[in-house]
Amino acid sequence: MSADGQARSHWFDDEAGPVVRPYAMTRGRTSHAAQHRLDLIAVVVTEPRADDTDTDSALSPEQADIVELCRDVPQSVAELAAELDLPIGVVRVLIGDLADAELVHVTRPVPPAELPDESILRDVINGLRAL
Repeated sequence: MSADGQARSHWFDDEAGPVVRPYAMTRGRTSHAAQHRLDLIAVVVTEPRADDTDTDSALSPEQADIVELCRDVPQSVAELAAELDLPIGVVRVLIGDLADAELVHVTRPVPPAELPDESILRDVINGLRAL
């Protein structure tokens, strides 16, 4: 191996960290237009039309990984960031791009403030029983 080859192998090991920096994955963007929908517990689901991401050259490797991870089991934004070992901000931008391309969709759990009041549900149940 040449001296140049030894120098390269010295820099590309597991301890060197990622070869591509996170800001490069998002083309320098730190947020996405859909950012407000992508909280940590939002669930990402692959769309049926996202069949063959391996041959889609428009997707980055990280985006293809997101589509594959969500294909069988829906994943939360936090789970995807942990699985991919990427910062949450980067994952949000990548998911936003995938949602724009209609390769995934994002569902949010119902906020507690929008859930029906438990006392109203009890009143309805009691009213039905009284019939």
